[in-house]
Amino acid sequence: MLTSKLYARLGLIWTDGRPRVVPTWFHWTGEEIVMTTYLAGPELGVRHPARRVAVLRANPNVDISIGTDDVQPRAISIRGRANVTEVDGVADEYALAAKRYLGEEAATSLLQSAARPGTRQARIAVRPTWVGLLDFETRLPSPLGGIL
Repeated sequence: MLTSKLYARLGLIWTDGRPRVVPTWFHWTGEEIVMTTYLAGPELGVRHPARRVAVLRANPNVDISIGTDDVQPRAISIRGRANVTEVDGVADEYALAAKRYLGEEAATSLLQSAARPGTRQARIAVRPTWVGLLDFETRLPSPLGGIL
């Protein structure tokens, strides 16, 4: 699942104290799940940084879920702390994710349009501190919570 075209669903606590889930591309480095978002991109119409950057800096504890939509779904749940760094231009992991999700040709076109002066991205890296797997065959969610 960490190398699939499935979206990660990033769960975080918003400024109003309520949970929020954001579907996002990701890249697994072998040690971290890396997601990106724009801080600036005048040529792309990005007028302000994505709000989740400030939210993650204020409370970096996150849950990430990656799962299938099959009749018998499989899902991986990951907990960790988000480390946000700023990148001038396009983050390497964004480029790698674009190639995986879109294919080489479409990714090349997207990356050329994104690599404009003034483009900045936030690199959101999560090193897992806990990982759980639900495959609905050997590991099932318990009706009382947790995993059977």
